[in-house]
Amino acid sequence: MSTAVAKELDLRTRTGGVVTGSPSTADSSSQGSSEDLAGKASEKKVRSHATEVYPSIPPLGAPAAEKRFWFQRNKTYDPNAIATQHSVFDDPETLKEYQPPDSWENIHRFNPLARWTWGEEHKLIRKIDLKIMIWACVMFMALELDRANINQALTDNFLKDLHMTTNDYNLGNTVFKLSFLCAELPSQLVSKWMGPDRWIPTQMVLWSIVASCQFWLAGRESFLVCRSLLGILQGGFIPDIILYLSYFYKHHELSLRLGFFWTAMSIADVIAAFMAYGLLHLRGLHNYSGWRWMFLIEGVLTLLLGLASFVLMPPSPTQTASKLRGKKGWFTEREEIIMVNRVIREDPTKSGMHNREPITPKLLWKSMCDYDLWPLYIIGLMFQIPETTPAQYLTLTLKGLGFGTFNSNLLVIPSTVMHMITMLLLTYVAEIWGELTLTASFGQFYVLPFLIFIYVKDITKINKWTAFGVMTGLLSYPSAHPIQVAWNSRNSYAVRSRTVSAALYNMFVQASGIIASNIYRADDAPRYKRGNRVLLSICITNIALYSLTKVYYVSRNRSRAKKWDAMTEDERVTYLATTTDEGNKRLDFRFAH
Repeated sequence: MSTAVAKELDLRTRTGGVVTGSPSTADSSSQGSSEDLAGKASEKKVRSHATEVYPSIPPLGAPAAEKRFWFQRNKTYDPNAIATQHSVFDDPETLKEYQPPDSWENIHRFNPLARWTWGEEHKLIRKIDLKIMIWACVMFMALELDRANINQALTDNFLKDLHMTTNDYNLGNTVFKLSFLCAELPSQLVSKWMGPDRWIPTQMVLWSIVASCQFWLAGRESFLVCRSLLGILQGGFIPDIILYLSYFYKHHELSLRLGFFWTAMSIADVIAAFMAYGLLHLRGLHNYSGWRWMFLIEGVLTLLLGLASFVLMPPSPTQTASKLRGKKGWFTEREEIIMVNRVIREDPTKSGMHNREPITPKLLWKSMCDYDLWPLYIIGLMFQIPETTPAQYLTLTLKGLGFGTFNSNLLVIPSTVMHMITMLLLTYVAEIWGELTLTASFGQFYVLPFLIFIYVKDITKINKWTAFGVMTGLLSYPSAHPIQVAWNSRNSYAVRSRTVSAALYNMFVQASGIIASNIYRADDAPRYKRGNRVLLSICITNIALYSLTKVYYVSRNRSRAKKWDAMTEDERVTYLATTTDEGNKRLDFRFAH
């Protein structure tokens, strides 16, 4: 295939495009320049001339901003227009450099001459959402159900029944987060070796067994052991899922889907509150506490979802056929061709490793030393702390304000729903605006006045409904987590580094949970003035961190652009053919910011 294609493509003139980690290579005007516009004009002429001489080369789609959302598809939207955009595979020289290896599981569907329409692509994306994304969200809901139901248990005399204090509760959260953190990278490596379609369901089955066993908790020691085991078995689940979804989605699509992904977590919290309201009423059944029945029943539910995941997670876009999924699979041959080529054209590095290929220690170390991703890791460590600490104590706070056990669980729902809405809105704004850093930092400005209020005012001594309103407003904050996960993936720009960086980023996020779990201390209760002062300081620090990250990536891109623009066309081609730079270290790569 590649020889014949290369001959046909050989007529094409090299235009020296730049690979970017920005939200979209098609519409990132903030990253463009007059040279880019000239290049597009030249490309259009070359494409026209090539089609005249070699009619067998299908024309590419006109460079244009993609109509991603239904409200953007006005009279100028043509579903029959060619969607296939120019890529490195349209140049015979760069085609040789980026040619996917024979070991890639989707190689039989790779075709640089494949063309499809916007209507076909958007219809296919909806199908992927239904077949792949919805179940990914269901699995994440199962994770959240089993790791966060400890918050509902608190309202049912959980600490009293086990003869523990709030400091013991903090220690349990710390042990869980630390175990979760330590398991992130090993889990990601196992996933890359086995394939996420095998490892993720296995994780779910194993942790659901531990979650169910919390029915028999007997005291502080058994509580800490179970929290540790849950953290070990659940660690790595999130980056594993993100790696899996990257097989099916382009970068900007993944950002938006991750918004829905974390929305599923919020939905799980709402469902958990309603379930807790019912299950905690089982207190006294067979002389057992309500929280014991809650752990057991929700653990069994997760077990069933884990078993179903073995069937509902195909290995890759071209491997959906099986006895249980159907002999013909979920997608037609045409749909598989579109799926594979649209993703690989946007990010040629996605064929760098197949979905059953392990990462060697050398590649692991190389990925960990990628200093260009460290600013995102630092943000991951810090950005959620001001909201996580109050969230962990919300049910206890509400009960301390005078609300009953069952009402305290239900009153968590408003902030969860609002948080879900604001997070989705923030994710959409980031993609429509094409600005990541400033959009992500908005959450810090949002929570700042609430943190000032709870530091200055003792909310334990004001009207309980006013205090409830303040805490609900604080915890309705728009989280930038979906934006930052996809941002980290974009700036990794290689399967090897993306696999490791996803785990490292989430490790730093879990480490932030450890910090957040130890800010409110028993000797500072019930107002936690010292703790709120710490949260306020961290929030201000976060605003500075986002600003510095913006400056760093802008300066890195400017430095590379200066070197790249100084090269002649032949020098660029020579660089692409001979460089030892990989992934985001290449001169033709631009960091998203």
